[in-house]
Amino acid sequence: MKKAILAAAATAAVTALMFAAPASAQQSPWKIRVAATHIDPADKSDPVGGVGASDRLSVEARTIPEVDIAYFFTPNWAAELMLTYPQKHDVYLDGASIGTFKHLPPALLAQYHFAPGAQISPYVGAGINWTTFSKNELLGGQGSLEHDSFGPVVQAGINFNLDQHWSLNVDVKKVLIRSDVFIGGAKASKVEVDPVLFGIGVGYRF
Repeated sequence: MKKAILAAAATAAVTALMFAAPASAQQSPWKIRVAATHIDPADKSDPVGGVGASDRLSVEARTIPEVDIAYFFTPNWAAELMLTYPQKHDVYLDGASIGTFKHLPPALLAQYHFAPGAQISPYVGAGINWTTFSKNELLGGQGSLEHDSFGPVVQAGINFNLDQHWSLNVDVKKVLIRSDVFIGGAKASKVEVDPVLFGIGVGYRF
């Protein structure tokens, strides 16, 4: 049911994005941003096998490329799609590597821009994230993660508008990404990746 509700919300947002009227006759509603984004996982986990200490599992922090595509319904309101390509991460147990996995974490957000016409324009956003895990290579093939994770994402950022088209951007997101961990086909733990994403990028308004 939870996945169905999230999927319906995403479909509705995308439909609105496609059929909304341009925000301004003088300026295109489309904006694209390219950024370098650092992923800093929370590294929270249940006891492995249900016994012992918590938070023994951790996921590698790394910096990834990010592309954001935004559509402005009005000067203040926009929808943004966050994209990248599948990212490979090391997984550690008590600080020792136990393998790798790949994940693809697209997100769709609604944004409010407080001062869209100003040179310094802050904004906030909220939406949903769908992360799919693949190529699990944990514990020599004995370990794996769930295939999908759905969760909320919140965002805050500032656009530094250089002119009508170009801008610099600083952006912070908090994403809830969680997965059961399986060893030998049985659930052994639950990991809360829940990363903070800090991005610095360049935007272009068409």
